[in-house]
Amino acid sequence: MIRIEKYEFGKIVINGKQFIRDIIVTSESVVEPNWWRKEGHKLFVEDIKDYIEEYKPEMLIVGTGYHGFMKVQKEVVDYMRKKDIDLIALPTETAVKLFNKCVESGRKVMGAFHLTC
Repeated sequence: MIRIEKYEFGKIVINGKQFIRDIIVTSESVVEPNWWRKEGHKLFVEDIKDYIEEYKPEMLIVGTGYHGFMKVQKEVVDYMRKKDIDLIALPTETAVKLFNKCVESGRKVMGAFHLTC
């Protein structure tokens, strides 16, 4: 089981290991420790589609950055609705706390976290 122990601008600690790049995790594992997007501060379907298809979460929590600068595009909202997957986008500090609560409650959750801005 994944436990995010700490988040601060530019770094996140998961199960005792520090990461300094944007990251995708599930309730079970670190999926992509060096996550890149089509555009740095926008989230498009193509940025997450392969991960969603492979891991089939019931919820996606997007950490939009320390200041919340990353914006989830409408196409992502529509895609997640079509897949019947809950989508929550919050500044990363808040998103990490919610992710941990969801993991602890047994939800099949995926987190996509932007660590800076």
